[in-house]
Amino acid sequence: MFIQTEMTPNPATMKFLPGRGVVENGTANFTSPEEAARSPLALRLFELDGVSGVFLGNDFITVTKMSDQDWQVMKPMVLGAIMEHFTSGEAVMTEDDEVVFGEGEDDELSAQIKELIDTRVRPAVAQDGGDIIFRGFEDGVVYLHMQGSCSGCPSSTATLKHGIENMLRYYVPEVVEVRPVD
Repeated sequence: MFIQTEMTPNPATMKFLPGRGVVENGTANFTSPEEAARSPLALRLFELDGVSGVFLGNDFITVTKMSDQDWQVMKPMVLGAIMEHFTSGEAVMTEDDEVVFGEGEDDELSAQIKELIDTRVRPAVAQDGGDIIFRGFEDGVVYLHMQGSCSGCPSSTATLKHGIENMLRYYVPEVVEVRPVD
């Protein structure tokens, strides 16, 4: 098994591409070993010293390290854990973990914003090992939740303000601002 790696714009995260599917439906974000209990793969990664976050995408795994750790030391351990997991034949998730994009019926503007985020934003941030989830639209403000390498990334504010906000304002004039939410 050959696993490719890519640095992300966030120096605390690295993207691992195992060359096969990881999560079939949506994405899964884990910020603690307790959350990772439903994913044998994420749990295995949290057992490594220095792992502070695991994000599972369709065909990639993004691992976030603690600030006092070095990728030169951690990268071989992470590669080994991912390889062990996939060669064991164990499932990535023990239960379905599909992303929820909001609840209830969307109004026309929210539906249009979600469509733009799904088709233009999410594929781009997935290339960097992250994801952006629509959380709501109220009084001209779009609320987005950042995951994976996007969470805590030094350039995330610029991505939100200059990239996503400008694009949404162009296509949906009712949008006046984009704000991150936890």
